[in-house]
Amino acid sequence: MTTESESHAARPIMGRPRVTSRAALERLAFDLFARRGFEETTVDDIAAAAGIGRRTFFRYFASKNDLVWGDFEDHLEKLRGLLRDVDPRLPALDAVRAAVVEFNRFDVRDVPWHRQRMELILRVPTLQADSTLRYASWREVVTEFVAERTGLPKSAMLPRLAGHVFLAASIAAYEQWLFCGEDADLSVLLDEAIRRVGGGLLETHAMAGP
Repeated sequence: MTTESESHAARPIMGRPRVTSRAALERLAFDLFARRGFEETTVDDIAAAAGIGRRTFFRYFASKNDLVWGDFEDHLEKLRGLLRDVDPRLPALDAVRAAVVEFNRFDVRDVPWHRQRMELILRVPTLQADSTLRYASWREVVTEFVAERTGLPKSAMLPRLAGHVFLAASIAAYEQWLFCGEDADLSVLLDEAIRRVGGGLLETHAMAGP
């Protein structure tokens, strides 16, 4: 049975069509975040604007934080796929750099939304605190790849260090991208950041050690 509050929340505001996809719900929520602020916007606000109930919102996303991160597990699987498809003749450093740059390449129409997503993730304290486990999952993907490419166990220093170093480089590149404004090229910044921190780290297999 639908309560009066659920019935009211299920009606879209200002004649907006009912939202029926994850992507549409993300875009609508990002619009609310831009106008009201992330902390000030509640799940109820998003659901009401979308013309859906709270229960429907939670079928799409486990929380408001999860909405900002999008389908993170799918993103990780995409990164794994890109690493698998890299030319096996490439040195590990070049392979990771190529995969990470491609992983962060977006259609020009999606760039404004991605900028907003990353501004939230990197600048909102609640989301920064929420990032620890997700960053650990990202590092694990890179660590596993470097271990496999170099023939070392994941517990060895080099693969472990590579995961941390490449994550730090990627975050720094994103921070620079947001700081520099819309004319900055994210792919160039990522490539430069990974080259700088990775120089010498994975140059040869002979350098690898536990």
